[in-house]
Order: sequence, then structure tokens, then C-alpha cells
Amino acid sequence: RVVLWLVAVVLVVVALGLGAYFLAFLGPVASIVAAVLALVPLVLVLAVVRIIDRWEPEPRGLVVLALAWGAVASVAITLGADLVIVAAVGGLPETLSAVVQAPIVEEIAKGAGILLLFFAARRAFDGPVDGVVYGSLIGAGFAFTENILYFADSLITGGVEGAAFTFFLRGILSPFAHVMFTAVTGYAVGLAARSGRRGAAALGPWVAGLVGAILLHGLWNGSAMFADFFALYATLQVPLFVLFVVGVALLRREEARLTRARLA
Repeated sequence: RVVLWLVAVVLVVVALGLGAYFLAFLGPVASIVAAVLALVPLVLVLAVVRIIDRWEPEPRGLVVLALAWGAVASVAITLGADLVIVAAVGGLPETLSAVVQAPIVEEIAKGAGILLLFFAARRAFDGPVDGVVYGSLIGAGFAFTENILYFADSLITGGVEGAAFTFFLRGILSPFAHVMFTAVTGYAVGLAARSGRRGAAALGPWVAGLVGAILLHGLWNGSAMFADFFALYATLQVPLFVLFVVGVALLRREEARLTRARLA
């Protein structure tokens, strides 16, 4: 608990820094409007995660911590890595940055939160559903803060029409994108927890899940960079999301079966 409280204090400090950063570079009006818009997909995702977590609800403090890690720590780590890369090599080409750098840096930043919860709160991390829940919460938090940046930038550069189009792409068509990516990492660590692994023994499954999350993330960004996004969205991303929903439903059914068996 001491570790988790220390992390919480650090997250509060970093959150204040991010808030100041947004207000300084995006302006108060754009930041507030973007934050309100970003709340819409966040509320939707949280409602779905609550349904997934119904059979064995995670501790409320860990739920808040996972969401905060995604919204604050993951974003700060990503911004810091971007600054280091720019200082080291002057920045990468846009396509390489979107398809390679962003998936690797962002998924490692988000996945670190899953590993933290596994190490520091092992008693509340005991199966694949827990992993999917924590991963989804971290992904939802990250998407919330990232959406603020995108929505505010679109509002400043493209006005209401630009912000509306960006909201349609990110808030309507793809509110579960980051949730799906990071849930893959959480699922892999959850399998390790179900098999009784502790400590460093979970690093192998974590890396395997991380690779899956990075590949999915890169595929998503690549579809926007190199192909007809809407065509690929209908033919590839929607089927992937359906598979994700079916997989989560099967995990919930297994969680319900185990819960009934244990109660009996």
C-alpha cells in the first residue's frame, strides 16, 4: 500500500503539471471544451468496463489508480520520450513516428501501469478478467487525455467543424481503440496471474502481451496513414472489435462459472 500511495501522490503532482501545460499551450477555452468532449467516450468505456467487472469487482482505489496511470503517467512518459527522441535525432518522419514510435512508446508506458498493479496489488490481480479490466482502464485514461490534445488542437486550427470531425473519428468510431490495445497486455499478465506466477515471473507474459498490443496499435495507425481508413475500418477494425467483444464475453462467462464454483 505504501508503494501505491507514493504512486498516487506522484500522479497528482504530474497531473497538475499536465494541466498547466494544457492551459499554457492550448488555452483555457480550448482545453475546457476539449475536456468536456473527451468525457463522452470515457463515460461510455467506463460503463462497459463496469459490466465486464461485475462478477468480481476490483477495489475502487485500484480502479481510480489504473485510470489515473493511463491519463497522467502514460501521457507524461510518452511526452518525455518524444522530447528525448527529438533532442537525440531531431524527430522521426511522420509515418515512422505514427506507425512505429507511437505504438512502442505508448504501449510500454501504459503496460508499465499493468506491471505496477501486478507487483504492488497482486492479491487483487488474479485472472485474465482482472487484467482486461485494468488494461482497459489504463487505455481509457490515456485516450481521455490524448483526446483532449486532439480535440483542442482541432478546435484551434479547424474551428467547430474540425473539432466535430475529430470527435466523430475518435469519440464515435474508435472510443475503444486504446482500450483494446492495452487490454491485450492486461490479458497476458492476467493469464500469468491465473497460473500462479508472481513477481518477475510475469515479465515474459507481459512482454508477449506488449508485442500484441504494439502490433494492433501499429496496424490501427497504419490504416490511417497508408490506406483508405474508412474501408479498412469496416473490413478489418470492426471485425477485430467484434472478436474482442466475443472474447471478453467468454472470459466473463468463465469468471462467472469460477465464482459460482468457489461460492459453492
